[in-house]
Order: sequence, then C-alpha cells, then structure tokens
Amino acid sequence: MKSRELQILSLNAFDGAGAGLAPDIAALVERRRKNYGAASVLFYEEPLKIVRAEGAYLYASDGRGYLDFYNNVPTVGHCHPKVVEAVRQQIGAFNIHSRYLFDVAHDYAEKLLATFPAPLSNLVLACTGSEANDLALRMAKRQSGGTGFVVTRTAYHGNTAAVTEVSPSSYKRGAPPPHVRLVPPPDPALFGNDVAQGFADAVAAAIAAMEADGIKFAGLLVDSIFSSDGVYADPPGFLKAAVEVAHKAGGLFIADEVQPGFGRTGAGMWGFSRHGLVPDIVTMGKPMGNGYPIAGVVTRPEILSDFCDDFGYFNTFAATPVATAAALAVLEAIEEDGLIANAASVGRHLMARLKHLQAKTPITAVRGAGLYLGVEFGDEAGQSPATATHLINGLRQRGILIGAAGQFGNVLKIRPPLCVTLAHADELVDAMTELLA
Repeated sequence: MKSRELQILSLNAFDGAGAGLAPDIAALVERRRKNYGAASVLFYEEPLKIVRAEGAYLYASDGRGYLDFYNNVPTVGHCHPKVVEAVRQQIGAFNIHSRYLFDVAHDYAEKLLATFPAPLSNLVLACTGSEANDLALRMAKRQSGGTGFVVTRTAYHGNTAAVTEVSPSSYKRGAPPPHVRLVPPPDPALFGNDVAQGFADAVAAAIAAMEADGIKFAGLLVDSIFSSDGVYADPPGFLKAAVEVAHKAGGLFIADEVQPGFGRTGAGMWGFSRHGLVPDIVTMGKPMGNGYPIAGVVTRPEILSDFCDDFGYFNTFAATPVATAAALAVLEAIEEDGLIANAASVGRHLMARLKHLQAKTPITAVRGAGLYLGVEFGDEAGQSPATATHLINGLRQRGILIGAAGQFGNVLKIRPPLCVTLAHADELVDAMTELLA
C-alpha cells in the first residue's frame, strides 16, 4: 500500500498512549488492553465510556450526551422502544433455533421480501454481515462455476477468512490473493463526467486480467454506496453498466446493503434501487436488528436451490424468534416513524449546508445520498487526513460523534441513526464551521 493509505481499523483509532486520560478511563483502557490484547480497537484520542443511549444520543460516564452521527447499526435510533419491547416480550416467552415453527420468523420474512423486486423471493438468515457475505460468495461460485471476484480497492465486506480476502481495506500488509481483483471507486476525479463508462471499463479490465491468468470470473461484489471507499452515490444509475459487464462475463452481481440498506439513502429501502438494478444476491447486516445480531441474504430461488443441492445451510443463532422479532420491529419502526422520508429531507438539508461550507474551507467534495454522506478534505499535497482527524476529535470535544473513510482516511463519514432532525444537522455543520474557521 502507499504510505498515506490507511487500514480500516486504523481510522480514528485510539493510539494507546493514554496520557492525560481521566483515572477511571485510563484504568478501563488498561483492563481492555490486558483482556483483549492486540485485537482491541478503541475510537478517539480520548476514548469514551458509554453508559446508556437513546434516540440520536449516546451518554458517557462523564454525564455528557453525545450526538451520534457515526453509528448506522441503531438505524431507527438507539434503544428504540418498539425494538426493546419486541425483544423483551419474545425472550420472555421462548427463544430457540429455527428448526421449529413459530410465526414471527415468517411474519418477518414476508414483510422483508415484500420490499424487494419480485425475482428476489428467498431469504436466508444469518447472524452477521460477514456471514451473509461469506454465504453470498459461496452461492456466486456455485452458480457461475468461477472463483474470481472484483471489488473496489478500499472495500470492506466483513471478517471471515473468505470475506477478508475481498476486503482490501482490512490488510495492514500484503494484498488480496490472485482470485480477487481491485478496481478504483466510481470517483469523478478518476473517471471524469462519464463515471458509468469509466467504472464499467475498469471492471471489464479486471475481469479480463483475471481470466488471462486462468481464473474464471464469479462475481462483482460492491457496497452500493461505496462507503469504505469514501462514499460514492451519484449519478443514480451509474452502476448499471458495470453490472452488465459482469453478467456478460458470466458472473453474478452481489449488492452489499449492510451500509446503505434499510432506507438510509432516502430513496427507498435499498441502495441498489437508485441504480435501477435487480441484483442476483443481496446481503444485509448491522442495522437489520438495530443492534441485535441478525443478517441476511436475499436471492432468486434457483440460486439458493443450486447451492443447497451441494451444501444446504443451517445457523443455530440465525432466524431465532428473538432475532426476527427485533428485525420485524425495525421494519415497523422505519414505516411508522417515516424514517425513509426523514433520511431524504434531513439529508438534503445537510448536503446543502455542507456544500455551502465547502466554498470557504478545505472541503474538496461532498458526496452521498440521504443520511449517508462523505465530506472529503484536501491540501496542497493532495489528500488531507489530518484535517479529517482534527474534525473528528474536535467534534467529539463538542459532543458530536463522527468517523472517517476513504483510501487515505481524509473523508468524514456521516451515517447517523435515521431519526436525526434538521436541528441535529445544523448542530453538526455549525460545529464543523467553527472547527474549520
């Protein structure tokens, strides 16, 4: 990797120095280091100890409420009462694996599948987005007869052995194996005015190079808002040309909706819908249960049937009554609270204010859709991760939580719970304005 590129877990990470930390925080950091070792990752120059959460806020041990513009997992809001009550009632009644019959799993499947295009009519439930993407890769290999995948160069799709291989942003050293080929993100700075053709040509070249090395192409896997690459949403429809290239080459299109799904883009339930596409396989995770672990794969019946001819699939903790009760409550809350429309309206307001701020600051681009936005920073040398880091920690001191993305860590990643308001958006931009002054 280039010297300025950053591994995904390094973005906004606590460096472990611990100087100047409050005694209780320093003690807890030391316990964390002792118990969890090198795999432990914390946020911010000064880590936060969280004691409760509600709506768009996390509350820390210092008694302060922090406005959350980072965490997309509690998509309908932290501790949403509808989700809390659904889990409480179900776990108080019974919780068992899915080889027994119970209504809630079928109520959920029918409500979820009704949000997808008609050909996508089968659901497989898992516990994490990593498991869902792992299963999708296996399905694509079985259906296509190939083993090779094309992903974007800073993609993140999870952390099983197979999914880490298609997650180049996870690598601290080295690079993905030969059956995984990388393409640039759909960035107008790279492809000019015709992002669709440029990105499609990059995918075609990657497939050709793969097959020249004797590796049969299996599929194109993308997060449909390209979140880890720095957030690329526009123009709507640009992804269609690349998917046509993948299909012509005999591969499948896997839409990873872990980040953009469940109404986040403000243009319907799924990010792929903005591109007028019907994927072969769709994967979901994180926001699906508002923090309760549940994930899923939606696909066509013939793809699932072919896979099950060889392997079958069962997951003890997937599709349990409690998991599906939580997930059903999420779908109902999205509908009842009008969260897709809220994502659209607050997102438009936030985008407009950020673009206005861009004219007088080191912001080089504002991108995204709905309540998934990326704000990119640059300097005379090119990218400016230092500015993003300054904003992240400065906002934390002002009681606002946010994260980073992009190949160089120079993009602020804005993905709050979908219940944030116009006032919350103004609070964020006002604080950014002060910090950039």
